[in-house]
Amino acid sequence: MTAPALNEVNLLEDTWAREVPHAQFKLLRREDPVHWHELPDGEGFYAITKHEDIIKLSRDPELWSVEKGSFFIRDQTDQSLENLALTLVGMDPPKHSRFRKLVNAAFAPRMIRKLTEDIKRRADLLAEKIEPGAELEFVETIASRLPLEVICEMMGIPPEDEDHIIDWSNRMVGFQDPDFRTTPEDGTVAAAEIYLRCNQLAEERQSDPRDDIVSALVHGEVDGEKLTTHEINMFFVTLIVAGNETTRNLLSGALLEIAQNDALREDLARNVEDDALWRSATEEFLRWNGSIHNFRRTATRDTEVRGVKIREGQKAVLFYTSGNRDEDIFENPDVFDPRRAPNDHVTFGGGGPHFCLGSGLARTEINAQLRAILRRCPNVELTGEHRRMRSDFINGIKHLPVRFS
Repeated sequence: MTAPALNEVNLLEDTWAREVPHAQFKLLRREDPVHWHELPDGEGFYAITKHEDIIKLSRDPELWSVEKGSFFIRDQTDQSLENLALTLVGMDPPKHSRFRKLVNAAFAPRMIRKLTEDIKRRADLLAEKIEPGAELEFVETIASRLPLEVICEMMGIPPEDEDHIIDWSNRMVGFQDPDFRTTPEDGTVAAAEIYLRCNQLAEERQSDPRDDIVSALVHGEVDGEKLTTHEINMFFVTLIVAGNETTRNLLSGALLEIAQNDALREDLARNVEDDALWRSATEEFLRWNGSIHNFRRTATRDTEVRGVKIREGQKAVLFYTSGNRDEDIFENPDVFDPRRAPNDHVTFGGGGPHFCLGSGLARTEINAQLRAILRRCPNVELTGEHRRMRSDFINGIKHLPVRFS
């Protein structure tokens, strides 16, 4: 990767489709950590690339709003803003905190510990489907399945809906990638389809509540009032997409690194029962290849970051990928160290109210699935070129052909 000049920095979707722009981020951290980035089709944004600043902005939601302009880099229509403000990631406190309480219990550490054995069982079953010596497409065959099965079980979605969930999720979040969305209307159609399924499940839970998240949404209250149908639908969409899309990409990125790094693969396979090593290795996989490139925030008043004046209404985009390679925080940040400690990555956000609700679940799934694979097949090789998702939001791998032995 050749380092560009500052006026050549491009952090939009076509860049990410080719590679993770680590050379650009290194340049920005060194020379312009609060960098004004033009947009070809709208007002530009400030790229926030230092770990310290990402944490500072994340923990000041009163100044740095997500609800005011959404969490996407590009400006949204009024209707889209209205819908996004009904998602957990699109709400500011105190509204965000009140809605989050509805599902906090399902993702609490105590609940994740209860799910751990079931997650391990599912991971083992998926690993058993690997035929040693045969080529397989890892993203579709393995990476997408475990997080999908687990979140559907938690939500109360029947197994026969799982393939539909993958299709709907791809079309909704892959709006910049023609392999996922073929027309501008495709995402709207997918949303309508997932809304319809949510409505059906919600109607069932009205009369037959169960121990699942859909029942919690249907029968829960915020400020003494039941959620509207639209609020339930938007909550449903958020949890389904976040619960399977992000961990799928984390698993694919981790497997790619294992396949390309012989010393790492041999170390992890040889010590596959070393819990301490796998805890730290999981954190390093998270640092190395986070599933979300960035989140946008919008200034609620005139302010400044590192002496750069930012006006009310202007965008600051927090680049977690850059924060995770910050030389001021991580020793040898461009080296994958499975025993790295401490490891203060910002893959789940920089703290504050929007710290990832499913962080514990994601850690458990990554740990379980990778260990299950290496127990069965300690060798893995790439059999072709991997293909990255065209998105300046999702850090995704959409095609990863491999062979295990």
